[in-house]
Amino acid sequence: MSKDYVPHAAAQFSLFMQNLLHYVEGKILSPGGGLPPAWQHIPQDRFEVLNAAYTTFTQAFQTAAEAPTHGNILRRQEAQTAATTELRSFVNQFLRFPPVTNPDRTDMGIPNHDTIRTDHKVVTETVDFVIHLRNIRELVVDFWQTGLSSKAKPTNYDGAVIIWGILDAPPAKPEELIHHAMASRTPFTLHFEELERGKTVYIGAAWQNERGILGQWSEYKSAVIP
Repeated sequence: MSKDYVPHAAAQFSLFMQNLLHYVEGKILSPGGGLPPAWQHIPQDRFEVLNAAYTTFTQAFQTAAEAPTHGNILRRQEAQTAATTELRSFVNQFLRFPPVTNPDRTDMGIPNHDTIRTDHKVVTETVDFVIHLRNIRELVVDFWQTGLSSKAKPTNYDGAVIIWGILDAPPAKPEELIHHAMASRTPFTLHFEELERGKTVYIGAAWQNERGILGQWSEYKSAVIP
């Protein structure tokens, strides 16, 4: 994965984004007939933020193509940089783990982890974290490696997988926390809906290395959604 999967050329970047957005949209929309969407772990507002970043880039890209002044080219470059940042965050948080599959990632142009000779690779580090209240409908998970004062993720790790769920009682197993996201850096912000305010959310975390191997889950911690 040393080669960057995000195209740098503006035209190729546009096609890449268009394909990814179209693919994701098809997975998060209901297929009809009362059936649920294939992917229910992606918040609609996060998809809309990514789509808006692409729309801004597309407009700047078209303007620069029609009138390639230095200013228009700079605006296109800035819009592409902003869209790329949002894209990488979106991919790491929502497209690196199930229910997204390796074939899904291949169709979107996202490289899969190298799973060759991983039997001897074991994640021994664990995650510790605290939960902060910030704004309404937001909780901030500030995490680090257990036993260390530094908040840097372990070397050659993707980051921490954060899992959470709104429950009436503490979970007995991680599968009860149905929401999950990859946090490549700390802190990580969880966003909630207005109707969820006042409810209790339980949160857990585990490190994941660059080969996609997951470590031991942390203890579950809880907070009331502000």
